[in-house]
Amino acid sequence: MGFEDVATGLDIGSTNMKALAITRDGRVIGRTSLPTPRRELDLMIDAHQLLEQAEILLRDLCGARYRIAAISIAGIGEDGMLVDRDLVPLTPAMAWFDPRRQDLFNQFLATLTPCPASGISTDAFRTMTGWYWAVRQQGHERAHSWLALTDYVASFWSGRTFMSDTLAARSAAFLPKEQCWCRERVEATLGTLALLPPIKRTGDIVGPVRGKTALVREVFTDSAMVVAGGRDHPIGGWGITQIAPRAILDSMGTAEVIVTQSADFPIGGQSEFDVAPGIRSQGATLLCVEELARNLAWARREPETASFIDKLFSGAETPDSYLESACFERGSHGGGEPSFREPVPDKPLSRASAIVGALARAGNDAVSRFSRLGTDGAQAFMAGGWARAPGWVAIKTRLSTQAFHIVREPELTAASAALLAARAIGWSPCPRNLLMPCDTRDKL
Repeated sequence: MGFEDVATGLDIGSTNMKALAITRDGRVIGRTSLPTPRRELDLMIDAHQLLEQAEILLRDLCGARYRIAAISIAGIGEDGMLVDRDLVPLTPAMAWFDPRRQDLFNQFLATLTPCPASGISTDAFRTMTGWYWAVRQQGHERAHSWLALTDYVASFWSGRTFMSDTLAARSAAFLPKEQCWCRERVEATLGTLALLPPIKRTGDIVGPVRGKTALVREVFTDSAMVVAGGRDHPIGGWGITQIAPRAILDSMGTAEVIVTQSADFPIGGQSEFDVAPGIRSQGATLLCVEELARNLAWARREPETASFIDKLFSGAETPDSYLESACFERGSHGGGEPSFREPVPDKPLSRASAIVGALARAGNDAVSRFSRLGTDGAQAFMAGGWARAPGWVAIKTRLSTQAFHIVREPELTAASAALLAARAIGWSPCPRNLLMPCDTRDKL
């Protein structure tokens, strides 16, 4: 029996790595996942261990029946490391959520030139902080290039260093419309533009899979291609636009990220959303990030409130009138603590209702803002782990004037990356077969 060719998407997440493969017509042949390998003490990532995990995923996915004709990798936006000429990592990848970032950021903030054209706020979580840290580590003088963690595996398999434009946009030192770097910001943090690899647009072919390693012989076709991926949320949002061109994706996991594609770049300064390059277009990707997990973790410190929050999310409990109150203040970006305004609700159900309501409205407001930016006909889609929580979906729908659809595919980012890979080599898979949304009125 011969092998069947597939296109594969790999999603390197903060917590887990997921792989998914599709046939030429968009049929999913398998999904698999493993924990993202992090060091126990500081949660940094060793890129060699990441590569080993990726190889295990692909072997499990393909088995003895399938071979990969094209692969694209999406994932973490800000993490990366310095590598030498042989792509040997010289430093681990500092996590985007590492608490040391704030002190590092404060050390170089005063040296930064303003850069509103980056389309993103300048804070400690951006790639610049990782640059600043890496070039101060032992062995940095042997560096040949900086690689984003998400692009590392693709660079290794292709033998070509590159940076996806949607990942470059997370640095706060990249101009997404012009597709070039802000020299002053790069030199203030990384030291030199020479350490930055060529930019590849998300969805473009990087090159063929090279080498004759056991993995290459085992899972790739002889003519397999590596396709530039990039940041996870823009790629997932792009996938939904292949079903509904005016789609707005509300992706709910560790954070709630609302994303849409725009035919044009916003004019003038703005602070309501982040701007990244469009995918397979000359337009832009617009994103708004709202924190879910951190606010919920704060709220769950009180056991009774935590219990009611879980019941509200599952649908086992109905919220009370505090659902629409404004007494809960969400934690601000950059680490500001959540809080209640006085008087604090007496009942745990009321506190839980206020918290869940405030979080639901934050994401809904971002969806509404994006809807007003474009023409009529925008459709809203929910995806991610919380999209499978019936009570949460019901509350989101109740507090919104917009109808929502649920994306059935549980690994939307990996599926969209697979779709990117397939399109890049000339395949025409049906995106509806792949993603297949359903209305929120359907049974979850």
